Amino acid sequence: MASLSVFQHEGPQAVFDLIQRQFTLDQDNLVEITKAFLREFKLGLENYGHAMAMIPSFVTAVPDGTETGTFLALDLGGTNLRVCEVVLHGNKTFSLVQQKYRVSEALKTGEATSLFDYLADSVDAFLTTHATIDYVTPSEDESGKEQPTVHLGLTFSFPVEQTALGSGKILTWTKGFAAKNAIGKDVVELLQDAFDRKHMPVKCVALVNDTVGALLSRAYQAGHCISGAIFGTGTNGAYLEQVSKIKKLEGTTASARGGEMVINTEWGGFNNSRTHLPTTPFDNAIDRLSINPRFQAFEKFISGMYLGEITRNVLVSLIDATPKSLLFEGKSTPALNQHYGLDTSFMSAIEEAWIGTDESQEAFVLPPLGSDFKRENLSPIVAQKLDNIRQVIVKFLGLKGEEVSLKDAALTRWASSLVARRAALLSGTAVATVLIQTERATLRGEGQPPRGLNERIGFGVDGSLVEHYPNFGRILRESLRYLVGEEVEKRVDIGLAKDGSGVGAALAALMALKQGL
Repeated sequence: MASLSVFQHEGPQAVFDLIQRQFTLDQDNLVEITKAFLREFKLGLENYGHAMAMIPSFVTAVPDGTETGTFLALDLGGTNLRVCEVVLHGNKTFSLVQQKYRVSEALKTGEATSLFDYLADSVDAFLTTHATIDYVTPSEDESGKEQPTVHLGLTFSFPVEQTALGSGKILTWTKGFAAKNAIGKDVVELLQDAFDRKHMPVKCVALVNDTVGALLSRAYQAGHCISGAIFGTGTNGAYLEQVSKIKKLEGTTASARGGEMVINTEWGGFNNSRTHLPTTPFDNAIDRLSINPRFQAFEKFISGMYLGEITRNVLVSLIDATPKSLLFEGKSTPALNQHYGLDTSFMSAIEEAWIGTDESQEAFVLPPLGSDFKRENLSPIVAQKLDNIRQVIVKFLGLKGEEVSLKDAALTRWASSLVARRAALLSGTAVATVLIQTERATLRGEGQPPRGLNERIGFGVDGSLVEHYPNFGRILRESLRYLVGEEVEKRVDIGLAKDGSGVGAALAALMALKQGL
């Protein structure tokens, strides 16, 4: 694929400085982005039809760890589909048996009935080969009417306009899915129809987004939680909101009941107009060539699906720079030339090699990127780290060892770190927005934080970035600390929501049964 942004330069340092400026977020930027986030929260809570949809989940309470029961969970949200059997022990612990089933590109983009038939077939296969309980024989209720014996919670990690805990219409596909004849239809009905066609004793009783699941799972395991967030292949967040603030529910039974309700923000669609997000030419290329141009803007800046591609675009622009290449002496490889040829695991491996085992200050000192990188001018530990990065480059990019210099290693790590740092800082603005919206914090420069709130503030998180990417959580907290202050930031308990999409769906199914659904 041809370069998407080519630099013509008189000196390399000017190019590096330009890229650095394009990807750098200063503190004023973070504040303005958070203000815009809060405005879009308000718009989405007041009216339907906004990109950041602020979808009511109809989950009106969170677990405390005492819940018990056995449920199935079906999790669809990416390349793999998971079927789980979840046993809640009632002491903040659970047991889980699961099986993954691959979702092919043909299923992602074919007819919706084919996709949902495959989901049903996968549940059927799981019940036959992996379940620990015999679900095959249906039970009967008191009237003698045959009833399904399997209650299932569905984690559906795509935008849905939810109208009840067990009902919701698909708004749009994301993350590479584009199944036909699904938009506007009830996802639970599509799944239940597939179960019924196959005469399976399964009833889908609850529909949750993966972020809602993360919140419920973390609440069950920690005993408290106000928000769930995904920072992985995609990104989204959910949080516990006062029903009185959900103006678009006015006149409904849920509004009259009051109290609290979990909101699925769909914050991946924040600022689709890109008036506040720090857009570069590399981001424009990502968006223009994506399956959903002009949508899911925030997701394209911070999620694992896109970070490797942004980095690849930066590297290719340096390779193609004129009059002299600034990277790998102009050499390229199929991985560098292929659309989405690099994924975030490459960036993570580069960062791990750079961090290494020596984290002293001198172990990270480099000369200016525009200068010559001579081994004799580098400390031995820095040279060793760059050699380790060279090995990662050879492994992932397919270049030969002699084709990758120490400077190439430093430039590759620099480009990768710019993209990752921006993503983590932006992720912090989303967390800060939830804290401010729920009146647990105030935005920097806008008054004193609420007093008397000394409790831990629970955030359940899931996803490869927050779990595995080096320093992602630290930089997210750096952003959060600036936006809401150190006193609030240190009370934020960010913990992994272990198997949020599976356990959360099971907990939602339990709540549905308690509500008589």
